[in-house]
Amino acid sequence: MDLDRLLKFMTDKGASDLHLKPTRPPLLRINGRLLPIEAPPLKPDELSEMLMGILSPRQKTKLEEKMSVDTGYGVRGLARFRCNIYMQRGNIAACFRRIPYQIKSLEDLELPPVLLEFCDMPMGLVLITGPTGSGKSTSLAALIRYVTTHRPVHVITIEDPMEFLFTDDVASISQREVGTDTGAFSEALRNAMRQDPDVIMVGEMRDPETVSTVITAAETGHLVFSTLHTNSATQTVDRILDTFPADQQSQVRAQLAQILKGVVSMKLVERADGQGRVAALEVMRASPKINRMIEDGETSGLLEEVESSVGYYRMQSMNQSLLALLVHGTITYAEAMRQSSDPEDLSLKLRKMFPLIEEKGGELSPTTSDFSQIVELQQFRRLYEEQEEKVKLKLAEKDEQMGELQQAIYQRDEQLEELKVRLQEFGTERERLRGDYARLRQEAQEKIDKLMERIKDLNQRLMGGGETGAAPPKTGIFR
Repeated sequence: MDLDRLLKFMTDKGASDLHLKPTRPPLLRINGRLLPIEAPPLKPDELSEMLMGILSPRQKTKLEEKMSVDTGYGVRGLARFRCNIYMQRGNIAACFRRIPYQIKSLEDLELPPVLLEFCDMPMGLVLITGPTGSGKSTSLAALIRYVTTHRPVHVITIEDPMEFLFTDDVASISQREVGTDTGAFSEALRNAMRQDPDVIMVGEMRDPETVSTVITAAETGHLVFSTLHTNSATQTVDRILDTFPADQQSQVRAQLAQILKGVVSMKLVERADGQGRVAALEVMRASPKINRMIEDGETSGLLEEVESSVGYYRMQSMNQSLLALLVHGTITYAEAMRQSSDPEDLSLKLRKMFPLIEEKGGELSPTTSDFSQIVELQQFRRLYEEQEEKVKLKLAEKDEQMGELQQAIYQRDEQLEELKVRLQEFGTERERLRGDYARLRQEAQEKIDKLMERIKDLNQRLMGGGETGAAPPKTGIFR
């Protein structure tokens, strides 16, 4: 069995992954389901010969040492493939992930335009998260493609292995593969600081050293994109903090609060028409309150803040994304409930919008002529706009209060500065008075000492004349 023919068959079927293991036929993952190919089972020797032929000597050595190796493999005119070759039950096995040559745009992927705002940021950290096979790499490639076609900057990517191939456009892009162009993620990141980068893409934050270097890169004025295997924004922040010792987590929280510009958590959901899958995603963006909650360690409240910031910041939770897909008829009610990590909350949101949805078996509108559903949506929109207006008024009040507090703090700071100046003046005057007092006291003491000597001398003279009884000496003509 030929590997290139298998990969071509995989591409023709629109599969995302190809699994090869001994004693069973190859498996294809199509729309999230793992299906076997109608072919004879693979023999261990046949599979070993097929896979070892695509490895370099260095990769073969790594496979022998680590029992697993990542590599990239391309079929001309077809696609590139990310491959992990590993040992199981003493035999070699592999998994191939298809990476198309053509990089799709956000519009092609049906992702919200708010993600493009991350591409225009001058600096900060943007994370794309989700489980394996959730579309992280594809979405990240779409963002990098947008950067390369719209910004005159230098982009550096660090990947293991290299997946999508980018070409220079408005931007200049340098792609480095771990194991081929550099030794490790952390080493490549440190070297990237000396390569005049504007935007850095790190394939995955795998270890504490890489996480620390990514944070440092974002702090030093670079826009950094990376991925992480987490399921929500809250989990992402906690996962980053957990990679550091407890005594460093307070400092890391403060750093994250300053540099984290966005977290996009993704999962792929089956379409209602059965034609593939669509991305549902949670979007958390930096805001003053989000930053404060991260710095104070209040990550449990991030989800509530995300859901309440839809209108102004265009954030959204995973349940809100599933709800939007359901309302537009992209996915079914059953699929939305199956994919939700909190189905009870999703059910509550649905009942608020469509009170009879569960009685109707998840159908949003039984007939196209049912105007009551449109009225329900209009009422919901009116209530939403009223709520949004109230939120804006509250935000304005909060801003006014913050302005007053800032003014009060400024005045207090001025008063403190005045007090400091006065205290310094008082200190100087006190030292001067102490010096004058000491000088006057010394002069007075010297005068007293002289007077005492004079008195003593007079007393001696008086005492001397009384003892002898002699008359005072005569002078003049009576001498």
